[in-house]
Amino acid sequence: MARHRLGLAAGAALAVLSIFELTGQTLAGPLAEAAAKAEGLAASGDAIGAHDVMRRAISDFSESLPFSLGKAVFVKSDPAGYAMYEPKEEPVFKPGESLISYVEPVGLSWKQSPVQGKIATHFTVDFDILNPAGDVLAGQKAFGDFTFTGFFRNQEIYSTLTIDVSGAPAGDYILRFHFNDVNSGKTTSIDQPFKIAEK
Repeated sequence: MARHRLGLAAGAALAVLSIFELTGQTLAGPLAEAAAKAEGLAASGDAIGAHDVMRRAISDFSESLPFSLGKAVFVKSDPAGYAMYEPKEEPVFKPGESLISYVEPVGLSWKQSPVQGKIATHFTVDFDILNPAGDVLAGQKAFGDFTFTGFFRNQEIYSTLTIDVSGAPAGDYILRFHFNDVNSGKTTSIDQPFKIAEK
């Protein structure tokens, strides 16, 4: 069973303003231009306008990033939202305990949605379970199939993926996720080593 949620980190974009000045030199480029515009709006009292300028600039900039997975962690339970999770202290699971992973894709591609004025991103998730030698013991294609639709390229997207490993013997394993960006045809993978404890 796979689940997903979408969250927004409002206001976080303004924190990037300070990175555009290094040793007195201002960096050029769309993000720097947006930062300067946002600073002007903020100075004039338009915090919402400043926030929207930076949010859209980061959204647009994300299109140039390589498709990758920024974070993949085992969590104790389903997250409450983006970056709102309780990590599992050690990747050690009791016999019959499900694996719950929180994963953040980065650099997803977007295209026009059938919904007027909106854009959409679409990705699928495959997984493999391997032994330490790299042999694939189990797996499933298109384990998860996710579509997000909105007015701009949201960056605060994550997937919660739950895998049942009941019946697997005690020992060390690797959980490997393959994320497939349907719009671009690009794929990226990440490994999560884990252990099933003795009874």
